[in-house]
Amino acid sequence: MANSKFSLTTFSSQGKLTQIEYALVAVEHGDTCLGIKARDGVVLATEKKFNSILVDETSVSKAAVISDHIGASYAGITADFRVLMQKARKYAISYKSTYHEPVPSSQLCQELSTVVQEFTQSGGVRPFGVSILLASFDHEGPHLYQVDPSGAYFSWKAAAIGKNMTNAKSFLERRYNEEQGLEDAIHTALMTLKEGFEGEMNEHNIELAVVGADKLFRVLTPNETRDYLSEIQ
Repeated sequence: MANSKFSLTTFSSQGKLTQIEYALVAVEHGDTCLGIKARDGVVLATEKKFNSILVDETSVSKAAVISDHIGASYAGITADFRVLMQKARKYAISYKSTYHEPVPSSQLCQELSTVVQEFTQSGGVRPFGVSILLASFDHEGPHLYQVDPSGAYFSWKAAAIGKNMTNAKSFLERRYNEEQGLEDAIHTALMTLKEGFEGEMNEHNIELAVVGADKLFRVLTPNETRDYLSEIQ
């Protein structure tokens, strides 16, 4: 019975794969990350905390560009996120090279979740200890997806992952408005993070990324983040 906890492909008596449960624990210990879909775009907001004051915060980013119109952020193990982003970028480039048009975010999300799921049933590997929020904007409008360590993926109006996700989801359920614009969504995202944030929020420990109808996916600069933070103080 004890050995079953270390087996990747053996179900427990409760019908669960224990290694996936452990991967979800890694996600729950990660910095809080959330995404909000607005009328004209999507915002991703995440905490960016460090174990030491000696870390150069400018060298660390919690959001990543996948293609012009798709990007992602995460909660969990940073190295796992980096590997998955490399796979996502390769798929996006391959799709554009083959079909001469940008990859649909729904198809990229499905491809990424398939890769994650394969690591829940293969010998010699372990599940990815990371949950990812994908944000995009295309001809159909804004999209926000969540990919979990099990390989399951969901489309959300607003979502939160990481250590304070329960409180963040409760706050978003109360404050979310489908008619809000991207600027209002950024303010809502920062207010949501503020609810469970320990210490003072600033441009060094908070990161914002946006994508919209007239905006390619990009991570906001520290100065832009500081300006938004000043508006909610």
